[in-house]
Amino acid sequence: MNYKALGFSLGIFSLGLAAVELFGAKKIARALDAEGHEGLIKAYGAREAAAGAALLQAPAHGARVWNRVLGDGLDIATLGAALRNSPRNKAVWASLGFVIGATALDVLVAMGLDRSTGKTIPGQA
Repeated sequence: MNYKALGFSLGIFSLGLAAVELFGAKKIARALDAEGHEGLIKAYGAREAAAGAALLQAPAHGARVWNRVLGDGLDIATLGAALRNSPRNKAVWASLGFVIGATALDVLVAMGLDRSTGKTIPGQA
């Protein structure tokens, strides 16, 4: 598997997601029953833009993909809070499923990059 190409693709994906979060924060907030939290959504968009730019600059750098995994954890925690407020909101459930899928891909790519470069995978001796 070409993990460098996947890292580059994750960078492009991050930039696309960043654009959606930065320019569509109001619609996202409305869909997630999170009106008033548009600033947080935009902050997450800025985080995605930074992650995307970093990956485009060095797509074979595993630590940059691990940074995406950390961001995914933050997204999952935030969506978990949204579920407590709106447990029947299908958009929140769909968003959570989307982030979990992205997290799985991020972990796969990060581990593959670490193996291919000989770096230690976080949590392993």
